[in-house]
Amino acid sequence: MLRITELRLPLNHAEPALRAAVLARLGLRADELQAFTVFRRAWDARKRSAVVLIYTVDCTLAAGADEAALLARFAGDTHVRPAPDTTYRFAGHAPADFFAAQRPRPVVIGFGPCGIFAALILAQMGLRPIVLERGKAVRERTKDTWGLWRQGVLDPESNVQFGEGGAGTFSDGKLWSQISDPRHLTRKVLTEFVKAGAPEEILYVAKPHIGTFRLVGVVEKMRAEIESLGGEIRFQQRVVDLLVETAPSQGGAPATRHVRGVVLASGEQLRADQVVLALGHSARDTFAMLQQRGVHLEAKPFSVGFRIEHPQSLIDRARFGPSAGHPILGAADYKLVHHAGNGRAVYSFCMCPGGTVVAATSEVGRVVTNGMSQYSRNERNANAGIVVGIAPADYRQQPGSGPVNPLDGVAFQRHWESRAFELGGGGYQAPGQLVGDFIKGQRSTVLGSVLPSYQPGVTLTDLAQPGRGSLPDYALAAIREALPAFERQIKGFSLPDAVLTGVETRTSSPLRITRGRDHQSLNTTGLYPAGEGAGYAGGIMSAGVDGIEVAEALGARLLAQATIQSA
Repeated sequence: MLRITELRLPLNHAEPALRAAVLARLGLRADELQAFTVFRRAWDARKRSAVVLIYTVDCTLAAGADEAALLARFAGDTHVRPAPDTTYRFAGHAPADFFAAQRPRPVVIGFGPCGIFAALILAQMGLRPIVLERGKAVRERTKDTWGLWRQGVLDPESNVQFGEGGAGTFSDGKLWSQISDPRHLTRKVLTEFVKAGAPEEILYVAKPHIGTFRLVGVVEKMRAEIESLGGEIRFQQRVVDLLVETAPSQGGAPATRHVRGVVLASGEQLRADQVVLALGHSARDTFAMLQQRGVHLEAKPFSVGFRIEHPQSLIDRARFGPSAGHPILGAADYKLVHHAGNGRAVYSFCMCPGGTVVAATSEVGRVVTNGMSQYSRNERNANAGIVVGIAPADYRQQPGSGPVNPLDGVAFQRHWESRAFELGGGGYQAPGQLVGDFIKGQRSTVLGSVLPSYQPGVTLTDLAQPGRGSLPDYALAAIREALPAFERQIKGFSLPDAVLTGVETRTSSPLRITRGRDHQSLNTTGLYPAGEGAGYAGGIMSAGVDGIEVAEALGARLLAQATIQSA
């Protein structure tokens, strides 16, 4: 099989045109091409008057056709190459009697995208993981989340952040990432989603997404597969402590630490020699517990800002021109960055076409925003985070030259989330301001043509009022400078009636649970930090891939240890 990349056709090409283009590109007769499949379909809208589709196509030649000779003819052409092998291969498989010796089963803490794929791979390897999820099953969790959005009632253990499916369930369901992927693990992630009911188009469209409602069913089916393979998922099981065994130093070697189990809020102790920490970025109480138990943590950068809403039709016209509304293109997205004069980088984050701004807090008395879309992406507004990068030096609580306390980032987030709750007037209302007023530095009092989608509701205010601003002064100044700059890239971006809703603080984890090349904690053997909460992923795809890699490392090590013990 061979692969053609950068095969360009007009947006409105007829279906037979793609096969004709493949034949022409390879110089083949019709009977020499047995079949072809689209591996990827993207688009180029730099010339808005003539949007072009860009295909990557895998081709199988008919019997008798000389593929080697064809590839030799295109030896100097980087866009005709052998198709890579994207088959997923497991690191090993446990024998049927693997747990007959009463070995402790591996434990996965958290059942978001990372935890789901870690548990799935371990289950497919025959290692029967136990999953501990502090929140509820996805359908019960959905009811609790709607309780916050519609009634202003927060359940701190069942919300946008906590529960089956993780924070990604209440998002756009974006399934693309910029991570390096030499092993094609993203293909494994997409394939498992399709097996669980996601639309097959996610296998080939350049920027696939599922949407919240479809993700609910997909997550349930993946849970069912894990359970059918011997895995166990326990909901409403919050881990409050870690059992660590310390072996004294010998012969000058440092003391060693090994995880031996976890303690649940119920008081139950669960024995485990291998624990995957797939916590998510909002497990703040668990971060504090890990620090108390001496697990190595370090502070890391993250970003804070607002959600911005425009009419989706404005973004469509700006990006696609006359092709706006074409069914192949769908609702337009964007990606923007501006380097402000004060040295801060401002960028768009988690852009949700045709979606809504959602209440995403997990703590009482705090307001957090995020974005969400359904599969159809047909809501009136487009929204995205407009966020500013910050570093540990910005949020350290105690001045000094030593390392920043890893929990200082959590304290920083909580401060601004509490301020947002205050500015919103309570009841989880969010503070908001029109873009035109924000740029001018004046309070908003009346909405214009753009109606904010955030529920329980938006309280108009001055997000940058002196002494009571919703973000640090340097962040506010950088965003105020960036909005007109973004206008030069997307006409209408600084629309005076566009709405800013605050605050977006949980763009990524504020700390890293540092691990080594073997994917284990730097100072606690058997502990496998993974995914977004551990600081090693950002989004559904990268979290899923990290879950796979951690499960492979854990599984291979566990199987190797068992082989040595039985020898």
